[in-house]
Amino acid sequence: MDISLNIMGSEWIIIIFVALILLFGTNKLPEAGKKIGKMVGEYNKAKTEMQNQIKEATKTEPDNPIIDGPVQTERQKLEKMAQTLRIDIKNKSDGELKNAIDAKFGPQESNSDNKFKN
Repeated sequence: MDISLNIMGSEWIIIIFVALILLFGTNKLPEAGKKIGKMVGEYNKAKTEMQNQIKEATKTEPDNPIIDGPVQTERQKLEKMAQTLRIDIKNKSDGELKNAIDAKFGPQESNSDNKFKN
């Protein structure tokens, strides 16, 4: 025997509202609503502030290349990255641009090198 409740979305709102009235009573319900509203407001304020800080941090960091649109070729990708890193792209081959970009980020060890050092 399979018994299931066929409750839709709007019916849940009514059930929750009735449960809140039973839990808090009619006198404390407005006070609880105000507290919930303040909590939601503080959450949104903190979220917005954090998003703004992240945007500012990524804008001011010269080492974070920002690709603002799609690129069609590998050369365009290299040029966008080089321009973001303030590297002169005139008269440079793809290999030279790659080396200049690598030099800006510094030496990096590959995972295969790290396996055998331990």
